[in-house]
This record gives sequence, C-alpha cells and structure tokens, in this order.
Amino acid sequence: MPATVIVGAQWGDEGKGKVVDLLAEKSDLVARYQGGNNAGHTIVADSQTYKLHLVPSGILYPGTLCVIGTGTVVDPAALVTEIDGLESRGIVLDGLRLSGSAHLIMPYHVALDGASEMRLGRFSIGTTRRGIGPCYQDKAARIGIRAQDLLDPKILMRKLEIALEMKNEIMERIFGLPRMDAQDIADGLAPMAARLAPFIADTSLLVDQALRDDKNVLLEGAQGTMLDVDHGTYPFVTSSNPIAGAACAGIGIGPTRISRVVGVSKAYTTRVGEGPFPTELDDADGARMLERGNEFGTTTGRQRRCGWIDLVALRYAARLSGFTELALTKLDVLSGFPRVRICDAYRSRDGEILTEFPYHQTVFHGCTPVYRDLEGWDEDISECRGLKHLPVAARTYVETIAAAVEVPITLIGTGQGRHQVIDTVEI
Repeated sequence: MPATVIVGAQWGDEGKGKVVDLLAEKSDLVARYQGGNNAGHTIVADSQTYKLHLVPSGILYPGTLCVIGTGTVVDPAALVTEIDGLESRGIVLDGLRLSGSAHLIMPYHVALDGASEMRLGRFSIGTTRRGIGPCYQDKAARIGIRAQDLLDPKILMRKLEIALEMKNEIMERIFGLPRMDAQDIADGLAPMAARLAPFIADTSLLVDQALRDDKNVLLEGAQGTMLDVDHGTYPFVTSSNPIAGAACAGIGIGPTRISRVVGVSKAYTTRVGEGPFPTELDDADGARMLERGNEFGTTTGRQRRCGWIDLVALRYAARLSGFTELALTKLDVLSGFPRVRICDAYRSRDGEILTEFPYHQTVFHGCTPVYRDLEGWDEDISECRGLKHLPVAARTYVETIAAAVEVPITLIGTGQGRHQVIDTVEI
C-alpha cells in the first residue's frame, strides 16, 4: 500500500499534529522524516494535552509503529526526556524506533547555535538555538555523530575527538566560549545511550517491510514549506527540507512508494521568528487571531506573528509538494470577524501585480498583499461535523480557498479537540 505524506503548507505551526493524529488512528506506522526538536506538535486527546517534539504523533495509538527517520536530527537528552514524560503518563513506547543513521545534536552544536545568533545581532535568523543547524552542517561535512555511534563507545569517542578539534577552535577563538572535552561529553552520553539503545533500528527496512505488507504508512514532516532550506524564504528558513519530496530521503524509500500528499494550512497565516511575511497584521485583527488561536510555539513558547491567509504562498506550496488534498485547520478562530480577507496576489515595489510566488528574495521582501474581502460569520462552528452545517459565509470562504489553490479540501478543523473536525469533505 502506498504511503501518505503530511506537509506543512505555510511557515510551520499549521496544526499538522492534529491532522497526523487523525490519520494515525487508521495507520499502522507513522514516521517523522526531517527536522529536530525545534518543532512540535500539540495534540488534545481525552481532555489531555500532549506536546510532542521528536516522537511521532502516532505514539498515542497502541500498536502503531512509530519511526524517527534518518533525516531527523536528534538531541539525545531531549528524546530521553520526552520518552520519560510519555511513559510517566502511561503511554506505551514498545513501538518506537529511532534510525541508527539519524544524526545527534551534541552540546557544542547548541553552544554554537546560540553564539552564532547572538553574533548576527539584528541580522539574526530567529532560530530556536537548539543546535539544529550546526548538526545538519556537521552531517554535510561528514563529521557528525549518529545514533548508531551510541552503541560503540570507542567509535563514539574517536568521532567526538575529531569533531572537537575544529569545534573547540571555533568556540574559543571566534565566540569566546570555553572548550569542551570529548571524554566529558561521552560520559554524559553514556546513560542516554543505555536508555535509547533498545529503540535504535534499521528504520528504512521497517518502513519498506510495512509497505510490502500492505500496511497504512504515514510520513510526517516538521516545520512548513516556506521554511524549506532550498525553496523557502531563505535565509529565514530551517536547515532541512520539509517538502514532500524530502520524505523519501528522510525515511529511506523510493518516490514510487508515495501516492497521497496532504498539505496542512491554517485558515489564516502565522509565522514564528524573523523574515518577510506579506499578510502580517499589526492591528486588532492580528491580536484577535493571536488570542483566539493561542498562537504560541509548542517548542519555544514564542509568540507567533499573525495575518490573513496568503494564497500566493499556498499555491506555491501546493506546486512544490504536489498536494493531492488540503487540510484547513483553525477555521473556528475566524468566527466573529465581520469580514475575512484573502490575499490573492502581491504588489511589488514597482507596482507589478504578482500571482505567482517571486523567485527573487529582493522582490518578495518588498511585496504587499492584494486582498479580496469576503463576508464573515458570527456563528460558533466548533460543533459542526459536516460541510452543510457550516454558516454560508464560512463555507464560501473554504470553497474560495479550494478553488484558488486547485486542490480539494478534505478536512476542516473546527476546534482544538481531536475530533472537532469536518472530515472527508469534497469541494
């Protein structure tokens, strides 16, 4: 059975966790294919709130195999803390597996990430300072530490010594940070290695076998399309590729194994960190979205910037990942607005109207939104479970988005709860 990929269609924080959670209920295996603990999924189930950062959302379903794939970068301490926290709440983790080829975030990665952001000053990117970027840098430089290295103390020690030859010079001479000792790091990793060893496996083989056995396989990314290191709003991006194509490399399967790509978008737009954001609101409407949507980062707690939905960027995301369908979350947040606005196009600094996402960052940084106004609605939609139950204005809003993106909307989020959704919608 072909796999399904879940992709964030905006700047992250689109509500992917809830969508993955809903689809995981019918899945046999859920795998995370990129990113690190710089992202998170919030799931509300049975009046309990779970904030997941590395463990796939399917872990809440007993019997579901959950994979942290090769394309992720893993902070061992963060993963151990998350595992311990889930087990303390009665969640069984027998089905969790960590790719032996996943790269590990070391203490020097975290130190360098924070120091680099400080040094950039007003030109900072707005990273979470969790060492994600430096870890991916070492992966590309072929001096990274992988999960399988935890199983061989001699190899681990040798790799740490090699990495620290250069890292200590950089930390001391450029950033004025204290040098780190390979033995100290290895000693600190020892208890984490013992804790994580039972979970380390050949996850590419596991996923391939599940597909061969005609199992339902769900692949989830972190962050969102507009933060993709190649196709996002560079340099204000993450250090990996959240788009659907990256799922193949991040898990270790071929592109012919994927048949369904679900893009996830909020009914409005948010962004965390620095970088351009054409529809950003600095007014009462933006403040209302912030409050009603509880727009604070799962991982960092940072306040999200809020704005109207951007269909130029959404069409771009659909093109990059080949969405077969779209999930629209948090439609309930827009209830009570007398009007709702849709950004159909951008106006460049020289007055040109752009309906396609500009490839040149200088052009994009100078764009302002061209809006289409639609009638708002006052009704509470949290109990709506069918498209026909939505207020006419809300349905028109959804239909307008689907038509503009040319992708069917098959799920609409109407509240925070697990089953506050309109499912299997065709527009």
